[in-house]
Amino acid sequence: MLKHTIEISQSSAFLAAQRKQLLIKSRGDTTRFFPFEDIGFLIVDQPQVVYSHAALQSLVNSDAALVICGTDHLPAGILLPLGEHSEVVWRIQDQINVSKPLRKQLWQQVVRAKIEAQAANLEPCSVEHRKLTKLARSVKSDDAQNHEAQAARIYWTAWLEGTAYATTNEFRRARYGAGPNPLLNYGYAILRGAVARALVSAGLLPALGLHHCHRGNAFCLADDLMEPLRPLVDARVKRLVDADQIELTPATKRCLLEVLTAEVEYRDAYGPLMVALRSYAVSLAKCYAGEAKSLEIPKPCASADTEPCGSL
Repeated sequence: MLKHTIEISQSSAFLAAQRKQLLIKSRGDTTRFFPFEDIGFLIVDQPQVVYSHAALQSLVNSDAALVICGTDHLPAGILLPLGEHSEVVWRIQDQINVSKPLRKQLWQQVVRAKIEAQAANLEPCSVEHRKLTKLARSVKSDDAQNHEAQAARIYWTAWLEGTAYATTNEFRRARYGAGPNPLLNYGYAILRGAVARALVSAGLLPALGLHHCHRGNAFCLADDLMEPLRPLVDARVKRLVDADQIELTPATKRCLLEVLTAEVEYRDAYGPLMVALRSYAVSLAKCYAGEAKSLEIPKPCASADTEPCGSL
């Protein structure tokens, strides 16, 4: 079942648990109820929101993720359910014992899929598209030749070609950069939380990565698995930029949140990204256990670039 994403950003609110539902009482005594079992993400970008302990407890018990935004309106933290997966101990043991060759092969699959998805965001007949397609085919185990970085230089140079923004601005991808960078950061942060939630649901530890391994990063594995999915956010941001929407506003955030319900291709089928992420995480667990050799990485559908973006 596809679960709901709820964002609170416009006004202060009180959150409580009542009759197995999340009660959201907003300023002006507006009251809404959402069954906890139907909530996948609750995103709070309002410093005056107050929570009851029962509300937080019920969210994690129903496998929902709570995302807290900072003063810059970007996600700053996430409360994830620990869950009680029936094979969690075995799966974590497989994760710890994964061989270096397998880890390198899985990272090769991730990088190849990322570059292919980046190529899909560019004009099919462009020089940059051909270069990325060629790079994707030649990715080796562990991306030993760092094709990921080579592809990034090509991709970001051509990403906004054809938009009005590109005619008067030179885009440079930077975490703290101007222009559409905050939109990308917001979309990536939401994606990171969704992948982390899927990993926990599959009985895996998000901190133990394939490639990312910074000791201060509690989401190394989520950062690994989200790499091929970043172009889904990029495509959505490009549409916003083309509509002259380059600021992080309630409307643009709603558009970016819709990436979780965007239709993707996975396991020879089509469905929303939030559902596909679970299969993606489970496929990794199977690789760790020696039951599979390939990751079930969600791929963008051809219609993903043209579907409407909220009310924009």
